[in-house]
Amino acid sequence: MRRFLLSAAFLFTATISAPAIAGENVTYQDGDTVLEGYWAPSSCAETVPSQIVMIVHQWKGLGDYEKGRADQLAGLCYDAFAIDMYGKDIRPETREDAARQSSLYKDDPDLARNRLKAALSFARQKAGKETAPVAVMGYCFGGTMALELARSGADIKGAISFHGGLSTKKPVTEPGIITASVQVHHGAADPYVPQADVDTFMQEMDAANADWILTQYAGAVHAFTEKEAGDDPSTGVAYNEKADKRSWDATIGFLEEIF
Repeated sequence: MRRFLLSAAFLFTATISAPAIAGENVTYQDGDTVLEGYWAPSSCAETVPSQIVMIVHQWKGLGDYEKGRADQLAGLCYDAFAIDMYGKDIRPETREDAARQSSLYKDDPDLARNRLKAALSFARQKAGKETAPVAVMGYCFGGTMALELARSGADIKGAISFHGGLSTKKPVTEPGIITASVQVHHGAADPYVPQADVDTFMQEMDAANADWILTQYAGAVHAFTEKEAGDDPSTGVAYNEKADKRSWDATIGFLEEIF
């Protein structure tokens, strides 16, 4: 049943529409830090065993965009969990505040990885199966965080980054640590992720003997999946319809494969 539904997904666009089953805000904790995420249950829960996709938000915190992606995935028979990296009610409104908040986690991989693992543990508890297979995906800052979870050696099936930063303060230097399959969607014209970072990332993945895929989309700049980013690539941040649809279709195929 799942294979039919996911294969049919290639006919869809990446447009976020109203879900058949709405999700709910949920609270969980990382130590003393209270977090608020969004749980969208699988629309096939009665017939398909739980398979979880975690979604990590952009640098301004969890919002409607990530919740919409969770609803899409729930419609494709996944339990989807849009996680909270920052903490309940911490939703930066300005670029400056977002930069400061996101830097806390980019500059401290251990903090980031512990926060991600708290979400991973909660997701499996919420699904009612401690061994449920999990993949993580993220956008911009969230893409960087998805890769951090893979680099931590966490027990996940896959990690997917959309226009995320590829560098880390704690690179993997030996084989056997990364067990997840890795898929990266990168804008070939993204000024915020230079080719040097792409090359270093590929070298790191090879050194780790990881199973990885990196696709570069011609003409795409940063935030190419977000319509709110506008339509002027000269700013370095803009929506790209082809890259959005192609990366989403590739992601659905990747999820089908790893699960």
